[in-house]
Parts: sequence; C-alpha cells; structure tokens
Amino acid sequence: MAPAGCGYICYLHSEIERTINYSNRILSMKRTSLPVKSLRRLLFAAVTSFISFQSFAQNPGDWHLDKMPVQLETDFALSSLPPQLRPGATVYLLDPNKGYYAARKGTNGFVCFVGRTDWEWGEFRNDLLYAISFDPAGVKTTFKVYRDVAAMRASGKFTPSQIKSIVMDRIKKGVYKAPGRTGISYMLGPIMRVYTGSANDHNVMTMQMPHYMFYAPYITNADIGNIPNGQADGPVVNNPEAPIFGEKNSPYAYIIVLAGKAEAAKIIDQGKDLVKRLEDYKAFMKVGGH
Repeated sequence: MAPAGCGYICYLHSEIERTINYSNRILSMKRTSLPVKSLRRLLFAAVTSFISFQSFAQNPGDWHLDKMPVQLETDFALSSLPPQLRPGATVYLLDPNKGYYAARKGTNGFVCFVGRTDWEWGEFRNDLLYAISFDPAGVKTTFKVYRDVAAMRASGKFTPSQIKSIVMDRIKKGVYKAPGRTGISYMLGPIMRVYTGSANDHNVMTMQMPHYMFYAPYITNADIGNIPNGQADGPVVNNPEAPIFGEKNSPYAYIIVLAGKAEAAKIIDQGKDLVKRLEDYKAFMKVGGH
C-alpha cells in the first residue's frame, strides 16, 4: 500500500529506489565491469523518466467534482424513479471529498443517486449528470461499482486509467458480480447528460429520454433480435463494456425500453421546473448541449 499522503507516483519512486538498491547489491556481488554508481544513476534516470511520462499520460486531471446543492441533487436523484417508489427510496448524495453517502434512508429497497463518473471510458469529466436508480438486486451488485468508483475519484489518489483497471480486475476476479436475478434500473428523469455510445465513443450529450433498463448480463442485440448496431425501434441492449470485455462478457448490460411517447411527454412536462433548475446550475444541461 502507498504511504498515507505520499500518493501513487511517490510510492512508485520509493519502490523503484528499493529495487535499484537490491539490484546494485547483486551487481556488485557479480563484479560487473560497469561502475555500480554509474549504473545506478543511469537506471534511476531511465525509470524516473518513464514514470514521469506515465504520470503525464495518466494525469488525474480535474478529478475534484463540485458539490451539488443538496435539494437539487435530491430532487434530481428521485426523478429517476416512478412516483410511487420515491417516498420509500434511499437517496445517496455525493460528497466530492469522500464519495456517496446515504442522505435519506428508505424502506422499499430502491436506491437513487446522481451519476457523475463512468469508469468504462477511462477519463474524468465534470460535465456528466444523470439520475439513476436500482432495485434491491442492483443495489447489491451494480451500485457497489458506482460507490467504489466515486470514492476512488474523490480520494484524488487514482488516475482514470487506474480506476478502470481496478474495476476490470475486480470484475474478472468476481469481486464485482452481475445482478443475481432479473431486475430493473429506472432512469425516468426529465433530462440527463450521458455518453452517447460504447466505451470507444467519448461523446456526451444532454437529452430528454426517460427509459427503463432491465438487467441483461452477457446479452447482445443479436440475442434479442435487434439489428447489430442496436438502432432499430424497440428494445435495445446497452453494453458499454463490450469493447473492453467482448460482446458476450459484460456483466452490466441492460435491455433498454424507452418510456412511451405519452408517458415521456408527461414526465418532461412535469419536470420543467427541475430542468430549469439544472440548467441554471450548469449551462451544459441545456437540451442538445454537447
């Protein structure tokens, strides 16, 4: 583990120093023709240059998120759920310095929150904002990933690529599991700013698209009879991890069903005040914003 307050790069330097010291002892024992001090300087310079390059290439960047106004974040999070589930849902809010915390304990097993970081794309953005919720099956599995990613980002100790690697490793090792039964994640908010494609496409957009997401681990569009790129009308599989794990290997795929036209229109109309508050909070929340 890296020493507290040292940070990842500092830790790497200390490990490099330790390794070099050990190598020097071995080399001196073997009576190498190259002076040990010269070798040490050259090796340390080379490795330090490499680490400096890696540090630049994987700079955490603007990792620190701002704190949303509590009532706005609460109302936005709850908007992800259908009205009958909102009174009994647990609401998680984001502390930018620590991660998600339960601001309101619920009774029905559903959890809602505002998503601000998606690990699959391996980058930190400050312009993602979407309301999402999970049923009890998703709370036990998928929500854990969101919580851990938020905590890692909030610590300031990890680059986006490191977080991505950690999550991928935990998925492969079974630390993070797929939902154990069929279930649902609601995203019925009147507005959202999200990535528009898979983890190879870094485009984001603000849009109004209330929808339902049913857990579909390891399922593809072909499995549900949709065309390969998933653009046909009707249900579609959303699988952002497909470029990472392969089409059949993602535990967090969903079958997405859009809210009906009348239902969507009602949601958007009833959410006009919330949309206005979000637009006032962040200019990028205007519909159609890129």
